[in-house]
Amino acid sequence: MHDSTEQNAAHLHAHLKGDAKHTHSFEGRSQSILAWALGLTLSFAGIEVVAGFMSNSLALISDAGHMVTDAAALGLALLAQIIARRPPSPRHSFGFGRAEALAAFVNGLAMLCVVGWIFYEAVLRFSAPQAVQGGMVFVVAFIGLLINLVVAWVLSKDKQSVNTRAALVHVMGDLLGSVAAIVAGAVIYFTGWMQIDPLLSVLVCLLILKSTFGVLRESYHFLMEGVPLHIDYIEVGTDVEQVDGVIAVHDLHVWDMSPGQPALIGHVEIEHLDHWPRVLRAIKKMLLSKHGIDHITLQPETAAMAGLHAGDKTHRQASAVGFKQD
Repeated sequence: MHDSTEQNAAHLHAHLKGDAKHTHSFEGRSQSILAWALGLTLSFAGIEVVAGFMSNSLALISDAGHMVTDAAALGLALLAQIIARRPPSPRHSFGFGRAEALAAFVNGLAMLCVVGWIFYEAVLRFSAPQAVQGGMVFVVAFIGLLINLVVAWVLSKDKQSVNTRAALVHVMGDLLGSVAAIVAGAVIYFTGWMQIDPLLSVLVCLLILKSTFGVLRESYHFLMEGVPLHIDYIEVGTDVEQVDGVIAVHDLHVWDMSPGQPALIGHVEIEHLDHWPRVLRAIKKMLLSKHGIDHITLQPETAAMAGLHAGDKTHRQASAVGFKQD
């Protein structure tokens, strides 16, 4: 029974000649990049956590906290990519591509929590400086910097996934934390000025926030099915209405089915339904060449059908927002 259901689902999800090339899954995306990054991060995270508390350095603890969060973020990103490889099912007809954006959003929220905690601890230490073992901080932070450089280089090879870019933000933040910890360790070792430790921690937090908000904004926009940032919704509607044979367009929606895979649905009013095959071919060719939209579902309507769909002339004019330029 289960095999029969899966076969029926595969038949319904099949893309025939002329359909979109997007298959709702990521068979070609390799998990080796995230796996290598996760392994390298985990191999050092435990050491840095212990060293941070032993040396009593907030800068090193913040770097250790970033490393631990990085490990969790990379693990979540790896899990999301594995899930995204699953094909569509009878319960999830669009596939699981949104798992990557969801993981990116969770990673961004986790980083905000880490930054908030470090900032709070830094404020306390400004008023009550604590002794820090500068030499240990310098050595451990330097090793952490090397690890972070390798991980960042590995992650930079995957430029397609918003999820991997979110994980890279974690690693870049940790890299900045390592640099700050190195400077803090050197200053404390040679001068004994303890306030440099919380000062650099706050500076790193401020630098990380910008990238974190960027990841949150991008992943949130995708999860809310917003129009892809590189696509002009009004321009798309205008271009469709300018195709020969098209009278009007309404109920138009553009969104990303999965990161980098825009889709479009809408109603197109034409003179006669016999003209639809020619008009549809022209619309699909224009949308793919000019806007990069491959996954297209359009419903043809005549003037009478469109009026029936809207209920009355006034409602139809309101729903068919004027895409034509004066």
